[in-house]
Amino acid sequence: MRRRGLILGAAGLAGAFGFMMGLGTWRGGDPPPPRGGEGARDGERMDLSRMAWELTDDHGTRVAPRDWLGQASMVFFGFTWCPDVCPTTLMDISGWLDDLGPDADRIRVSLITVDPERDSPQVLGEYLSNFDPRIRGLTGSPEDIAKAAAGFAVKYERVPRDDGDYTMNHTSGVYVFRPSGALSSIIDFHEDRQFAVPKIRRAIE
Repeated sequence: MRRRGLILGAAGLAGAFGFMMGLGTWRGGDPPPPRGGEGARDGERMDLSRMAWELTDDHGTRVAPRDWLGQASMVFFGFTWCPDVCPTTLMDISGWLDDLGPDADRIRVSLITVDPERDSPQVLGEYLSNFDPRIRGLTGSPEDIAKAAAGFAVKYERVPRDDGDYTMNHTSGVYVFRPSGALSSIIDFHEDRQFAVPKIRRAIE
């Protein structure tokens, strides 16, 4: 499958360094808390219970942040035509879930697209079939995506390419939430993998 080759091809991963350099200012440490959006208020931490977005998953089911309360959650933003950062993150997450063993069933994992024009539920489902089956994809209208991104203080932008197509720049951290909906931690793209699973376990416990 051509898409599988794009996702898992060594050439795409070899180009990661240059792409990450272009997004470096979006990857350094935790993103700032949102200002006046649907997420954390001034002086408060990001919390799913304060968000009000609604999206559609790759099974066609409507999903709201209230649906995630009561179980730990792991969320990140990306898109299916991402050349390296997103597939690398998805492979990392698949590995973390393996490392968690039975505890992996105690955390919900979601990819929210920043490219709703191309990422329909069906496209997300096909793309995510290359990774751990517990990872769900979420999409919606451009307005829906903007509302969700504001809740997580995520930045993204469409960037034209010389060939007339486009790519998407976006915040790359993985957000980890406790069952209460409170933010537990953020796993940075550059972070040493050995720290990721302990962060996830803290959210589950």
